[in-house]
Amino acid sequence: MKIINVSASRKYSVLIGPGLLPRLGEEVGKLCKAGTAAVISDTHVWPLYGEAAVSSLERAGFRVVSFVFPAGEASKNGDTYLSILNFLARSHVTRSDCVVALGGGVVGDMAGFAAATFLRGVAYIQVPTTLLAAVDSSVGGKTAIDLEAGKNLAGAFYQPALVLCDTDTLMTLPEDIFRDGCAEVIKYGVLYDPGLFAHLEEAGLSFDRERVIARCVELKRNVVMEDEFDTGARQMLNLGHTVGHGVEAQSGFTVSHGKAVAIGMAIVSRAAERFGICQPESRARIEALLRAFGLPVSTEYDAQALFSSALSDKKRSGGTLNLVVPRRIGLCERKPTPVAELESFLEAGL
Repeated sequence: MKIINVSASRKYSVLIGPGLLPRLGEEVGKLCKAGTAAVISDTHVWPLYGEAAVSSLERAGFRVVSFVFPAGEASKNGDTYLSILNFLARSHVTRSDCVVALGGGVVGDMAGFAAATFLRGVAYIQVPTTLLAAVDSSVGGKTAIDLEAGKNLAGAFYQPALVLCDTDTLMTLPEDIFRDGCAEVIKYGVLYDPGLFAHLEEAGLSFDRERVIARCVELKRNVVMEDEFDTGARQMLNLGHTVGHGVEAQSGFTVSHGKAVAIGMAIVSRAAERFGICQPESRARIEALLRAFGLPVSTEYDAQALFSSALSDKKRSGGTLNLVVPRRIGLCERKPTPVAELESFLEAGL
C-alpha cells in the first residue's frame, strides 16, 4: 500500500493499494467516531461493492444508511443533489457523522458537494472505483454538479477527510471505462512527467496500476498544495478540458469525459503546433499515445459549436479564456486567449 499525504485546508491521506475496501470501516473509524456513515453510490457500483463497504463500516460500529442514484452524468444535477440532501436530513445525519462516496467521478462530485453544504459541512470520504476518479477527481476537493449552461458550474472546494483507493475495484471496470481514465493519466504525463509518459508508451494498457495511480496523485497533490482554490497553478490541470467539456456538452454527454478530454488534448496540441508553440515531435507523440490507448483524437463538432460551449467554461475571465497548451512532453503553459480569437485557435486544431 502506498500512502500520500495532502496538506490543504484539511490535511488527509490517500491510501492506494489492493484489498483496502475491507479496511474501510477501520480507516474511517480513525477519523470519525462511530456514529452514522451515509454511503452514496450509483446503480453500477452499488451491486458490486455496496455490501463490502457496508459490512466493513458496520464491523467498525457505524450505523450505515445508503443512497443509490442512477449511474451516469445525466444524474449529476440539482434534482439528485437535493434528493441526497433530503436523504441526509431524513437519516438524521449530524456534523459528527460522515458521508462516504463509493463510486466514480460523478458519485464523488455529487456526494462531496452534498457533504460540503449539508449542515454547512460534514466530513466525507472518497472511495474511488474508477481509474479516472482514482487519479484525478477524488483528490483535491473539487465538488460540483452540472447546470443546463455547462458542466460543473455549481460546486464547492471541500477537501475529503480520507481517500481510500482499492486498486482491486478496477478489475471490474469495463475496458472502455478503464480507457477513459487513461486519458487523465496521459494528461499528467503531458503536463509534468516525461518519465510517466514514456512508461505509458512502453507498457500500454498493461502499465503498473499502483505505481501510476500513486504518481498521478503525487502530481495532483503538489498542485493542490500550491493552489488549492484554482487561481493559478491548478488551472494547468485543465489541459484538454475546455475543449473536452465542449465536446461533452455538444454530444448531450453521450461522449464520455475521458474521451472528450482526449479529443481536447489532441485539438489543443495540433493548434499549438500550428501556432509554433508545441514541438512537432511532442504533438505526434501525444496523438500516438492517445490512439494507442484506444482514445479518440478528433470530433465531428466544428469550431463554432465548441466555441459556443467554451464560453461557459469556469476558467473564463471577462473577455479572456485561459487555455492550457503543451510546449513539449512534461512542459505546458497557460495561454490567455481573447474570446474573439478562440474560434480560430480551435479551428487550427480540428
